[in-house]
Amino acid sequence: MEFSVPQFIEQAPKIVGPLTWRQFLFIGGAVAILFALFFIIKHLILFLFIVILVMGIASSFAFLKVGGRPLFMVLTNFFSFFISSKLYIWRKKRIPPKIITKKEKVGIKKEEIDKISLLKIGEKSRLRDLSTQIETRTK
Repeated sequence: MEFSVPQFIEQAPKIVGPLTWRQFLFIGGAVAILFALFFIIKHLILFLFIVILVMGIASSFAFLKVGGRPLFMVLTNFFSFFISSKLYIWRKKRIPPKIITKKEKVGIKKEEIDKISLLKIGEKSRLRDLSTQIETRTK
């Protein structure tokens, strides 16, 4: 049985003319904002300055790519990294080791197996507190 493999899945489909849906939203949103500002701002020079600024920002978001990713995604990742916590502490899960024995072949009593298999790890040990302080560099 043959299956068709999709080609060019990295490319977004062109929805409105040569523009993808995201590009159309950026450019269309900028045009809508400028249309509203046309009736609000009475100075022609100020309006033209705002047109150049808004269309420059909108076209940058729509068409500019940094490292193969859209500028919108790069700025979103930048701000989410800038705001999020930078301290990552890996804590190994404390799981007691399992000892599998067969009662028939092994001549060890059950009390001895319980003493061997249970490792005593203190919940509030000073060593664990010191390791956490070293990892986080706090006192």
